[in-house]
Amino acid sequence: MKQEIEVLQPGLFSCIQDLGRFGYQKYGVPQSGVMDRYAMRLCNLILGNPQEAAVMEITFQGPQLKFGAPALICICGADLSPQLNRNPLPMGEMIHVSAGEVLSFGNRQSGFRAYLGIKGGFKSEMLMGSRSWYEGLTEHLRLKKGMRLIFDSGEAGNRETHSHLKIDLDYLQSTEIEAYPGPEFEKLSRQEQKNLLQDSFSIHKSSNRMAIQMVETFENQLESIITGPVVPGTVQLTPSGKLIVLMKDCQTTGGYPRVLQLSEIGQQVLSQKMPGEKIRFRKLDY
Repeated sequence: MKQEIEVLQPGLFSCIQDLGRFGYQKYGVPQSGVMDRYAMRLCNLILGNPQEAAVMEITFQGPQLKFGAPALICICGADLSPQLNRNPLPMGEMIHVSAGEVLSFGNRQSGFRAYLGIKGGFKSEMLMGSRSWYEGLTEHLRLKKGMRLIFDSGEAGNRETHSHLKIDLDYLQSTEIEAYPGPEFEKLSRQEQKNLLQDSFSIHKSSNRMAIQMVETFENQLESIITGPVVPGTVQLTPSGKLIVLMKDCQTTGGYPRVLQLSEIGQQVLSQKMPGEKIRFRKLDY
């Protein structure tokens, strides 16, 4: 039987995401999906869900959610001080929630994006093979006050497990972003290549799910390119020297030189950085 979660307060930017939609980039449809796949997969693994089960991605300031039926939940990724009826909750563990209880969040302790998984996954509309929300494509972009989220309470039986996971949270503190050379990396001078990999860059306050921009400018002599394909993790270098890292909701083509391509781990680490935090790129070999 389908049951609901009422959104009492939406938080800063909370949305439903899964692994994303694939095969539609040629039509200009972004991939979308969670910014931090590691945290999402942990949630689903702990809950016994399929790895692609939809979760709630919570950015910096969490929502307040009232459960209309019993549920099993798990919270991974950033530690935003989760609470159930104002009682602190552990991270990375299966938690039983009773009907009428309220899940909320407090001060940030680490990371930037938390993930709320629920047994059976969130049942948002399936569109082009994905439940991920994206503006202009799905009905919703983010949580709104009064919204009701659907889940399957039939999946929420209190199941005991004796398995243990070794969870690595070091990436939440890491400032090193793994990246491969992009198609235009070799067009940078040797000194420019060196600077790109040795300089530190700060996360701009305007960063979002579409792109994460760096504050510092990077002097270079590159010219714009003919529009070519881009994917999440592509690092573009603009004529003004701005570095822009495309993320999960990015466009499918671009005309700026693609100097780096973040690895999956690189994207995961970057997704957990707050505006103002500094990072450095580390080049990987193909």
